[in-house]
Amino acid sequence: MKTIDWYFDFISPFAYLASESLARLPDTNQLRLNPILFAGLLQHHVTKGPAEIPAMRRFTFRHIRWLADRHGIVLKPPPAHPFNPLPLLRLAIAVDADLEQVQRLFRFVWTEGKSQDDEKAWHALLDEFGITEAEIASGSVKAKLRQTTDAAIEADIFGVPSFVVDGEIFWGFDAMEFLVEYLEDPNLLQTPGMLAIDAIPDGVHRKP
Repeated sequence: MKTIDWYFDFISPFAYLASESLARLPDTNQLRLNPILFAGLLQHHVTKGPAEIPAMRRFTFRHIRWLADRHGIVLKPPPAHPFNPLPLLRLAIAVDADLEQVQRLFRFVWTEGKSQDDEKAWHALLDEFGITEAEIASGSVKAKLRQTTDAAIEADIFGVPSFVVDGEIFWGFDAMEFLVEYLEDPNLLQTPGMLAIDAIPDGVHRKP
C-alpha cells in the first residue's frame, strides 16, 4: 500500500473537482489529507493565483465550468472569488477532518455556493461540526495550519491540488489520470522519454 499526500485549499475550484473525483484513485492506497494555505505558496514562490490575472481568471472559471459539466460534477461557485479560506482551513484542522468532512467543506463552497461571509450559513456549518468560532481561532489551530503550509513548501509543493507519492508531485485536477497510471505502473517515470524530458537543461531566465 502506498501513501498519497493530498495538498488542498478550499479556495481552489480545481481542488474541489479533485475532491469529487477521488474515487478514481485505486482503493489499495492510503490518502493523507493536508489542508494548506494556497496564498502561502504564492507568497513563497512570488507569483499570482489564476484569479488575480483578469484574462486568466475568465479562462479559469470557464474551464472549471466545462470540466464540471464534462465530469458530471455539480458546480455552484461561491458569491465572490477569491475569498478568505482561513476559517474553512482552520475548521478542517480543528476537527482533524476526515475525508468525508473535507468533502463536506468543499461542497459548502462549491456545491452550495456559500461563504463564511454568510453568517447564518457559516454558523449552521459550525453547529453541524459541533465547534465554535473560538475553537477554530485558537493559537494551536493557527500554528498547525502554518506548519502544514510550511511543510508543503519544504516538499516543493507549488500549487493546489497536489498529490505526492514516492516523492513525486502530481499537480492539478487534470493530473489525476497521470497519477492513476503511475500508481498502476511506477516505472512510468523511468521510460526513455521521461528520462529525456527530465534531462532538458535550464535555459534563459527573465530578469526580476
